[in-house]
Amino acid sequence: MSQDQGPTVAHGPRVVAGRYAILNELGRGGMGVVWLAEDRMIGRHVAIKELHLPDGVPGSERAVFEERVLREARTAGRLNDPAVVTVFDVVQEAGATYIVMELIQAPTLSDIVRERGPLPAAQVAKLAEQLLSALEAAHQAGVVHRDVKPSNIMLAANGRAKLTDFGIAQSLDDPRLTSSGILIGSPTYMAPERIRGEEAGASSDLWALGAVLFYAIEGYNPFERPTTAATMHAILAEVPHLTRAQGALASVISGLMIGTPAARLTSAQVHGLLTHVPTGPPTGPTALTAGALPYPNPNSTAPAPLPPGRPKAKVLAIAAVVVLLLGAVGGYFLNTALNAPSEQEQAAPIAKFTYGGDSGDLPEFSISDGYCATSKLQKSTAFNSNDDCAEVFQIQVFGTFEPGSSSAPWSYRQSELDALGESYCGWLFSTERVKDDIKKELTYAVILPSKDSWEAKDSSSGRDHTVHCALLRANGAKITGSQVESPS
Repeated sequence: MSQDQGPTVAHGPRVVAGRYAILNELGRGGMGVVWLAEDRMIGRHVAIKELHLPDGVPGSERAVFEERVLREARTAGRLNDPAVVTVFDVVQEAGATYIVMELIQAPTLSDIVRERGPLPAAQVAKLAEQLLSALEAAHQAGVVHRDVKPSNIMLAANGRAKLTDFGIAQSLDDPRLTSSGILIGSPTYMAPERIRGEEAGASSDLWALGAVLFYAIEGYNPFERPTTAATMHAILAEVPHLTRAQGALASVISGLMIGTPAARLTSAQVHGLLTHVPTGPPTGPTALTAGALPYPNPNSTAPAPLPPGRPKAKVLAIAAVVVLLLGAVGGYFLNTALNAPSEQEQAAPIAKFTYGGDSGDLPEFSISDGYCATSKLQKSTAFNSNDDCAEVFQIQVFGTFEPGSSSAPWSYRQSELDALGESYCGWLFSTERVKDDIKKELTYAVILPSKDSWEAKDSSSGRDHTVHCALLRANGAKITGSQVESPS
């Protein structure tokens, strides 16, 4: 939209609503122009977003767009959170819609990562807390953002984050906005359910938050592809692999990016996990003054960091921890295991076995967490009795969890379940759950429900969704005495 459109006065700057004097352009995109303006009534600078739809959208749908923008922006104007860019006013004048907002003169998360590369884990955790607070305030007010992405997140030099475009982005990239099926906006941070045509909800914003945090810690968006279709396919079919996040922060990011909304982490669970992220000063090339987020150097000409190889179809690196925190194994890990140091390299599992029914490697496996078995772990052996680990034994179960309740309707997906079990058992093996005395001599096996066990009608007919992690010596020798630490 050209600068001479809209309300004007005979001399001086253009004035909107008789009070907002347009000073200069701050930026523009496909949905409009952002202006620096002065609120002459109060005597402060503000940002004004002048909105317009792309050419080709029918007039009737433009009217729907304007109505929704007004309704949702007014709701957003009632939000009160330090991480929300405040909406001061909404104006319709001379055929244009203007959103008057708090002026934040700071770079976006996109700018910072492009300039400096990935953020340190402690800074990402701080960013997560602030953005989560902003989203909670919005969701409690009935506002779904729908466009949580790095370019909508502004970061001041003191570390304060601001999430912008509340109440505006809800309409801007809604694929149901036009009957022609035009997808407005980039789908890079669009939750899988939205791509599937489901209604956006609070959980959709949380998925986008997970993708933003992945971008912040890894330095690239794992789903971005050369075309919109390829990007949407990646969001639906692939799950990214974290390389720089560990422990609780990795669990937050992976848990937010679960494709099924009902299984995704909730705000409360994210808050709980973030309390376990170390808050010590970061080290390395992206280290900052304590409490501050990196601020780009405007004089730098360094190219943006290239993303590492983007793995295809990786399953959640630490997603099992998420399931754990959803209640499958209780609160022990929140208080103990997530505080564990994770510097030790995870051993690779020596084997994976399935149990139950004709399709299982093992006819049965029902050993409880912390108990042992004297039989060797090999195909066709049934494990249905719990030994107390007082004497020598072959295996000891050091963790169990259920990826879904036994009554859940989720379909059986072998490869995803394999990766989920391996990531959980590997993570738990690296914590102090397993004693350090002979840990270097031990490895672990992942024991998963078979398709028959997963799909059985009920528990009386063998239905079981439990994943087991079992310790054993790498050389096959017996183990003496329990190697599992009890909860403190």
